[in-house]
Amino acid sequence: MAYLQITMKVDEPDRAAAAGVYQKYRQPFLDTIPGATSKELLIRDEDVQVLHGFDTAEHAQAYLSSDLFTNDVFVGLSPLMQGDPEVRVYETA
Repeated sequence: MAYLQITMKVDEPDRAAAAGVYQKYRQPFLDTIPGATSKELLIRDEDVQVLHGFDTAEHAQAYLSSDLFTNDVFVGLSPLMQGDPEVRVYETA
C-alpha cells in the first residue's frame, strides 16, 4: 500500500472551490487510475491536503503524470493555490 499526499495552500474563500474540484474528479480517479484505492480531502486551518491511496508507490508516482491529473485536476486547482503544492509519496511498512 502507498499514499500520495498533496498539500496546498488555499485561501479560505477559495476552499469551497477546491473541494468542488476534489468532488468532481474523485470518482473518475477511483474508476480509471491504475492501482487507485482511495482519495480523501483533509481541510486544515493552514492548508488543504488530498490523500490518495494506491496499491504501489509506482502507481502513486505514475498518477502525477496521468492525463486526469495534469489536464483536469491540476488545471482546476492551479488558480486556487498559493504557491507550489508539496507532493510526497509514502509506502506502508
